[in-house]
Amino acid sequence: MNDATSPRPPDGDWLGTPYLRFERQGPLAVVTVDRPEMRNAMSPAMYFGVRYAVDLVNGDESLAGLLLTGSGDVFIPGGDLGGDNVDGWADLPRLLGMDNTPFDAIRLSRKPVVCAVNGLAQGGGLMMAILADVTVASDRATFRSPELFRGIADTNYGQILPRQVGPARARDMLMTGRMVTAAEAEDWGLVARVVPHDELLTTAIDVLTWCCRTAPEARAAVKRVMDEFYGRYDRMSMDASLAGTEPVEGFQAFKERRNPSWVPAELRTDGRL
Repeated sequence: MNDATSPRPPDGDWLGTPYLRFERQGPLAVVTVDRPEMRNAMSPAMYFGVRYAVDLVNGDESLAGLLLTGSGDVFIPGGDLGGDNVDGWADLPRLLGMDNTPFDAIRLSRKPVVCAVNGLAQGGGLMMAILADVTVASDRATFRSPELFRGIADTNYGQILPRQVGPARARDMLMTGRMVTAAEAEDWGLVARVVPHDELLTTAIDVLTWCCRTAPEARAAVKRVMDEFYGRYDRMSMDASLAGTEPVEGFQAFKERRNPSWVPAELRTDGRL
């Protein structure tokens, strides 16, 4: 039996954590983030499990594509900043500095990856939605990028988001941490489609099915060109940020439900940012 304390590595359709479900629907794989007690906050093992799922689909001749979605009213809210890490290894800052996160795997996947955003998407969840081949969102979905409030210089966002929605809107999202509605996300090009909530999974499966009908080599050539449009991000600066003091204070402040120490007293809010 695989539980949260199991030391076994991923194999087969087990993604190394009980909080990710991998289901085969014919040639399509569906991965559901399912950690309702923590509102789908991603542990290091969960981030790695999504990465592993992409690799699993790409290496399995019986699978043509991957759908990623969440449970309840949350898609993926980013990393679990509480630090409990009940299902795995490492810690979140160190994991974010390694190649075991799923972002590049989704971006460079040879087989199609479609996201069905069922609710709140922020942090790493929003980045996955941006980098998927197609993202379909529920009309109830919301989007946010709060990394700068956590002390993280996420240069991947700094590189990707302006190319997705334009510099002005990217600055608005990154510098203010504002919440973006589903309607705004569709209008800005943050996601491809917004559909009624009850139609989300049906539509996303249909989108993935159409993606899987495209010719693999031609599709890969087109994806390479689109990847060049996004460009490379400054990984060294992001690693330096993650190894610095600001993320430590940002994570601790979030855990303690207070404002980080860098916020002037006159500008502090009630509770965490």
